[in-house]
Amino acid sequence: MRARADFTASLVVFLVAVPLCVGVAVASGVPAELGLVTGIVGGLLTGLLPGSSLQVSGPAAGLTVLVYEAVQEYGLGALGALVLCAGVLQLVMGALRLGRWFRAISVAVVQGMLAGIGLVLIAGQLYALTDAKAPGNGPANIAGLPMLAVDTLASDPALSALAVGAGTIALLVLWPKWQRAARVLPAPLVAVALATAVVSALDLPVARVEVAGLLDVVQPPGGADFARLADPGALAGVLGTVLAFTLIASAESLFSAAAVDRLHDGPRTDYDKELMAQGAGNTVCGLLGALPMTAVIVRSATNVHAGARTKASRVLHGVWLLVFAAAFPAALGVVPIATLAGVLIHAGGKLIPVKQWPPLWREHRGEAVVLAATAVAIVATNMFEGVLLGLLMAVAKSAWETSHVHLEIVEGSEPAAGDGGAGRGGTNGDDAAGRPSTGKGKPRIGAPGHGTPAGPSSRRPLLVRAVGNATFLRLPKLLDQLEALPEDREIELDLSGLRHLDHACAAALGSWAEQRRGPDGPTRQKAPSITP
Repeated sequence: MRARADFTASLVVFLVAVPLCVGVAVASGVPAELGLVTGIVGGLLTGLLPGSSLQVSGPAAGLTVLVYEAVQEYGLGALGALVLCAGVLQLVMGALRLGRWFRAISVAVVQGMLAGIGLVLIAGQLYALTDAKAPGNGPANIAGLPMLAVDTLASDPALSALAVGAGTIALLVLWPKWQRAARVLPAPLVAVALATAVVSALDLPVARVEVAGLLDVVQPPGGADFARLADPGALAGVLGTVLAFTLIASAESLFSAAAVDRLHDGPRTDYDKELMAQGAGNTVCGLLGALPMTAVIVRSATNVHAGARTKASRVLHGVWLLVFAAAFPAALGVVPIATLAGVLIHAGGKLIPVKQWPPLWREHRGEAVVLAATAVAIVATNMFEGVLLGLLMAVAKSAWETSHVHLEIVEGSEPAAGDGGAGRGGTNGDDAAGRPSTGKGKPRIGAPGHGTPAGPSSRRPLLVRAVGNATFLRLPKLLDQLEALPEDREIELDLSGLRHLDHACAAALGSWAEQRRGPDGPTRQKAPSITP
């Protein structure tokens, strides 16, 4: 029973994988067969290795933009060397047991990364949708869209290709709504097959996929390719590309594994072993000069929903890909490029978290800002710089949110009516949770001249207690609160409530205390010492 379920699931995954493997390869600017090679390695090698038992690996839309830029910059021959280096790096990271640490990457950064990839992918594939050539990078592709629309309206072949691509997208959206049919035939296969049949029947003047043959496209990287990448002028860009391959492929694979684990009741993923499995697959893909691989949530979810029970289903899907690529390579030559562009535009749209954005904005606005900034940075610059900016913003956001500090007046005169921050246990400027108070102007602290009647108690030392995490990020606010204290009162500053005091704050508080010790500003200090 289990073997039968795995066999059926492998056929379903195979039918989903064929159009996606070919589409990703064409969009990446490499021969279509290389996408199938990566899918075969993902099934036959990565599928056999331990890690996650049910997720399926292969070429992913998330790496399309980066691969295209690498091929344009360094050439097709160097692609294998880049993928090989990324695979070795994944193996090292897995051996060092760093797989679990990828779960510490901000989800907002990962979602922003995928959203940026989706936007760039859609912008580039809109040109392929009309059999036109994209100008280049993300900003250039977006800027050229108005001219693309004008040129398309003036060309009958371009309109024919647009109709084919738009029909493909419509079928991808509508087919899953027919649930009984969708369980038998996956939407990508139906869309590609039907569009190919219509183009052939009507003999439409649209571009088809170019076929070179499986053995002809497999070209292991040679010494000249490695020498080209080791050139001092290109080394910085090469390192950035390898790191981007590694980061994106690893993060997407491990996030996919976490999602797949929620879909079934079988064994959970071993993240370190899964990272090594992905590294082994990318190492072999690099040796074959193929596309980089990652675990793909679409194929993985299809595998689970099709009833897969063990890793046999993903291994068998690799067998079917190998049989197809070896026995029926000419079948690729009749597939319209506009159809594959439609498949990738649909896939790129799924990378953009449209449904998740409104609740994220309402509940975690800082995370939403990080997501949007990462996506925009990727579109405006490149993948590596955009992800780096997103990671820096996520770290800065976390540092800001954890560096709450406020002052408590724990001894002094009673506050005036309506003054929420002056009495015993009150706060000055921030509430007990570190949120800014709603009071306007300088806070009242119960000293003569600050809205409180003078009296014997007003001459007692004013005990001010700092509570929270004092970091340089909150230093301006903290100093403003201290300088708002009355100048004619003796201040006793207690820092024992601080959980963290960095060097910048310690130095600034020490300087403030020295100024208060002058003849016109008495002060006393309570442990711990504020000397940096």
